[in-house]
Amino acid sequence: MPANQGERARRRLSTAERREQLLAVGARLFSESPYDDVWIEQVAEIAGVSRGLLYHYFPTKRDFFAAVVERESERMLRMTAAVPGVPVREQLAAGLDAYLRHVEAHAHGFRAFHRADAAGDQAVRRVYRRALAAQEKQILAALEADPEFGPGVEGAPQVRLAVRGWLAFTTAVCLEWLRDGELTREQVRDLCARALLGVLA
Repeated sequence: MPANQGERARRRLSTAERREQLLAVGARLFSESPYDDVWIEQVAEIAGVSRGLLYHYFPTKRDFFAAVVERESERMLRMTAAVPGVPVREQLAAGLDAYLRHVEAHAHGFRAFHRADAAGDQAVRRVYRRALAAQEKQILAALEADPEFGPGVEGAPQVRLAVRGWLAFTTAVCLEWLRDGELTREQVRDLCARALLGVLA
C-alpha cells in the first residue's frame, strides 16, 4: 500500500469521531474569536476535510456554533449532576472540583460556550440561554431535595434569582481564572462554594 494511501486509511474517522473532531476545532476557534470572525473554511482546513463534508454535518454556521454550545452544555451538566441523597453542603466542594477540572481541561469549549451570549445571532443566543436555564434547574432541583434548604425552593423567586446570579459570578470567576491563573483550583472552588452558600443564607 502506498504511504499516502496508508496515511488516509489511518485518518479515516467514524461519523461520531468526525463530528467530535469538527466540534473540537470549532470550540477552539469560537473561543479565540468573535462569532462573525470565524469562517467555516477555517474549520474545514484545520480539520483536514472539505467544506462540503463540514456542511454535511452542519448545514449552516449557525447550526455549527449551536452544536458547539450544546456539546459544552451537556458536558457541564454531566459534570455537575447532583448525587441523590447526599446533602448539598457535602457534595458542593466535590461538584465544584469536577466542574473546575472540566473547565481547565476544556478551556476552549468553556470560553466558546460563554461567547454565545455575545453572538449577534438570536438563534444561537437562545441555545445558550436554554443551556443556562438547564444548569439553573439542575441546581434548584438539588437544593429542593436537600432537607436543609427544603421543598419549595424551586418556586421561590429570590432563590431562583440568587442561583442565577451565582452562575453568572462563577462564570466570571472561571473566565478570569483561565486568563491569569493567579488562584489555585482549590482557592477558586472555595470562593465559589462560599458565594453560593452566602447567597442562600
